[in-house]
Amino acid sequence: MLTRFSASQSVELAVPEQPIPIQHYLRNPQRLVYALFDPSRAEQLNPETYRLKMNPLSFMMLSIQPTVDMKIWMTPTGEIRLNSVGCEIRGIEYINQRFNLDLQGRLAPELVNGITYLKGKADLQVQVDVPPPLWFTPKPLLETTGNGLLHSVLLTMRHRLMHQLVNDYRTWVASCQESSGVAISPNTPPRLVT
Repeated sequence: MLTRFSASQSVELAVPEQPIPIQHYLRNPQRLVYALFDPSRAEQLNPETYRLKMNPLSFMMLSIQPTVDMKIWMTPTGEIRLNSVGCEIRGIEYINQRFNLDLQGRLAPELVNGITYLKGKADLQVQVDVPPPLWFTPKPLLETTGNGLLHSVLLTMRHRLMHQLVNDYRTWVASCQESSGVAISPNTPPRLVT
């Protein structure tokens, strides 16, 4: 029985002012991968593609662990894009052969009344041919459960983004200043340390 699930999540995050604008930080999209996902579960395949081993997910009586190949890049307009380019469900071959995951997201800085915001959206869709033991489960129950599961995945990503990204941005700014010999205090403009 072919079933589709979907969820969307938006984010709007005020970026604390730093001596180096967030646009410079976003030129390294791989940092965003490590802000969104546990670094121990991410493997870089090439400059734009990562293999992400997601946390196990429980769906009805099944436990699945998707491994998703994700492409992440910056567009010429400064928007970060991410798009799933492959997926594998390890351990349950029946589902692996009948499972399709599509994750698309975007994130871009936007200046509003002198404050920089990161605004974005993620859309997650899954199409799966449910295994025979679930064929007798009412389809509305399957859809509600599946949509809720995808929504919780996106909420987790949103939560990590809102907390990890700002911390990582601050750390990155501090390391850039340290390596360039620039000292910054909160109330004075940047100056060269002599």
